[in-house]
Amino acid sequence: MTAQKFGSIINISSTYGHEGAAYASVYAGSKHAGEGITKSAALEVASTGVRVNAVAPGPTDTGMLDRFTSTPENKAALAGMAPLARIGRPDDIAAAVLYLTADGAAFVTSQVLTVDGGKTAG
Repeated sequence: MTAQKFGSIINISSTYGHEGAAYASVYAGSKHAGEGITKSAALEVASTGVRVNAVAPGPTDTGMLDRFTSTPENKAALAGMAPLARIGRPDDIAAAVLYLTADGAAFVTSQVLTVDGGKTAG
């Protein structure tokens, strides 16, 4: 990408990448590291025309969330914690990734786009 002076790298983080989580220290630590790498790499390659950003999903309807919540009731309670009152869908996350790769985001680099239905707004 640096040779062609164009490109977009999108890392996947998590809302745990900018907030802690009890009993998830290794996971949260790895996501914090990913966000730091995103910001540092963006600064390192900015002059080459390559952009580096991250997407930080909140609770998203995946097998991982099913394992985490373990029951439909726990999953529903988690959905109720977000102002948009639902769990994210994989296509919500995909849309954020597509935005960051598009020409409309040509001036966006070193950012972490949180996609969590407003859950971490407060």
